[in-house]
Amino acid sequence: MNNPATSADLRADNKASTFDIVQKSLAKRRSAERRFKAYGLTGIMLGLMFLLVLFTSIIGKGYTAFVQTQVKLDIYFDAEWLDPEQGGDDSLAKADYNGLIKKSLSTAFPEVTERRDKRDLYAMVSSGAGFLLREMVVTDKSLLGKTVPVWLPADDDIDMLMKGHIDREQDQANRRVNDKQLAWIDRLSQEARIEKHFNALFFTAGDSREPEMAGIRGALMGSLLTLIGTFLLSFPIGVATAVYLEEFAPINKFTDFIEVNINNLAAVPSIVFGLLGLAMFINFFGLPRSTPIIGCLVLTLMTLPTIIIAGRASLKSVPPSIREAALGMGASKLQTITHHVLPLAMPGMMTGSIIGMARALGETAPLLMIGMVAFIVDVPTSFTQPSTVLPVQIYLWADSPERAFVERTSAAIMVLLFFLISMNGLAVYLRRRYERRW
Repeated sequence: MNNPATSADLRADNKASTFDIVQKSLAKRRSAERRFKAYGLTGIMLGLMFLLVLFTSIIGKGYTAFVQTQVKLDIYFDAEWLDPEQGGDDSLAKADYNGLIKKSLSTAFPEVTERRDKRDLYAMVSSGAGFLLREMVVTDKSLLGKTVPVWLPADDDIDMLMKGHIDREQDQANRRVNDKQLAWIDRLSQEARIEKHFNALFFTAGDSREPEMAGIRGALMGSLLTLIGTFLLSFPIGVATAVYLEEFAPINKFTDFIEVNINNLAAVPSIVFGLLGLAMFINFFGLPRSTPIIGCLVLTLMTLPTIIIAGRASLKSVPPSIREAALGMGASKLQTITHHVLPLAMPGMMTGSIIGMARALGETAPLLMIGMVAFIVDVPTSFTQPSTVLPVQIYLWADSPERAFVERTSAAIMVLLFFLISMNGLAVYLRRRYERRW
């Protein structure tokens, strides 16, 4: 016969041991949860730290590109020099404007007489400054016969020296600016004839082999034309496809096959779309190479899966009661979709489209395959003119050895990041502003 006291003690001991086991397991689980949170916070902090280092590096190298060293020269627009035969615009467009710059420098530094010294003196002003003088004369012919003070861009080596990227204390053999040029720069500084001004050329000029004359306007126009064409093609097709698959398509093997392929296309590497565009649009259809029309066709194929998937998700988010109420009031299927469902789903569709456009803006690989990597000086004005885009322009500048192109590469990256962040911010705003929660 069992002792009642002994049985009670055993049950108490069992309860105590079970409680201890549960407490130990809870402590382990809470400890594991704390470690998991710590790992997550550490990962987030590392990501933010690397992002901060990246942004600091880009901004630190690129912010100086928004200012440009310029030299003030008194330019005498000699009519006999520029238009000796009075040929009008054609003669003025072909005149030697760099000769005017050399005359002005020779007048400012009359003591420079040796040929080698003159070459070093003339090299202090950008070789592309003559184009700016030509544009001034062609725009305003009243300048002929007058002496006008003009701020002209300095050579990239002088610009790098003024910005502190070249150490003037180094030996002359180890820097790209010689001692005589340093003396001339000091003299110009004392006369307030060499200063750093806002670099308007960076935003108004096309690409150039001279860093001080290179700008992003051509790449921006190419990106703008390409994105406009991509949106005009991808948005209607993507919305129509999403509406059909979600509202009208029967559920069968064919539609399942289409949905699977749309989801697969969203994960296809972008360079594959570039190969497809090269094979189909250029080699088969014979469309002009290196043009925005080719770029928008390729990017349309790339962004369509994203827009379709986002459109279907937006349509699914509309409650069935909206459709049932419209149909109950006598509206047709098409009227229900166009008058009730689509307006409610449109904010989500627009958000997906903007995100797709932001991805298209930052793409480089597919556009390299269709030839938009060419050196384009002129700013494109139509969909059929040769052009490049901002990411490809960054790629081209990053491959250039000059130090001045390094800061322009970083500055172009800053401009690209600004547009990408703005587009994603617009998508977030539209979603929060017009999204309805049911």
